Amino acid sequence: MIVSYCKIYLRANWVHSLKEKRMIVRSIVGKVKSHYNVSICEIENQDLHKSIVIGFSVCGSDAVLTNKIVQEVVDYIEENTDAYIEMDTINV
Repeated sequence: MIVSYCKIYLRANWVHSLKEKRMIVRSIVGKVKSHYNVSICEIENQDLHKSIVIGFSVCGSDAVLTNKIVQEVVDYIEENTDAYIEMDTINV
């Protein structure tokens, strides 16, 4: 079994409250879950309204396929949010 996971750091400078941030996080998580079969959630900085840290993982039997899915999810998040991706870390 191969497990690939990723941690994405997003910066949303226009967000002024935790309520706004939660709406953005829920939107990102919901969109990713509806398009990809991954486990995803906000994992850090829940109390900082301009910083979003999302983690997700993919399980499979082929490392190439799981890495491809991880990269597709990163690209999808980048295309579907106005937040700036500061950094992402992908591990197998």
